[in-house]
Amino acid sequence: MDRKKELKQEYKEIKIEGGIYVITNKQNGKKFVASTPNFKTLNGTKFTLESGLHTNKELQKEWSEYGKDNFDMEHVEVLKKEANENRIDKKKLEKLLEKWLDKLQPYGEKGYHSKS
Repeated sequence: MDRKKELKQEYKEIKIEGGIYVITNKQNGKKFVASTPNFKTLNGTKFTLESGLHTNKELQKEWSEYGKDNFDMEHVEVLKKEANENRIDKKKLEKLLEKWLDKLQPYGEKGYHSKS
């Protein structure tokens, strides 16, 4: 039983970092801005793109056309989990995403988002 308690404590102490990331097409400068509660899940995003299954069809089309080497993926703002929280606050993450969408304006020829 002590091992189980140790594992739970270790899990609680893991530093989970989420935040905002941007995928930039090096060929045309278009940007895709998104949020994640855990940056470790970005490998899944890359896998989705490489498998041709990303939900953003325009980004997927250009990823397939230009290849992964013509895209950069970067963290633009990190939101750390508070010590007393189990996970990243969704509302904070949503506000951060809005801030970066306003700042970068990744719409039309500048990005993969549509204003709705």
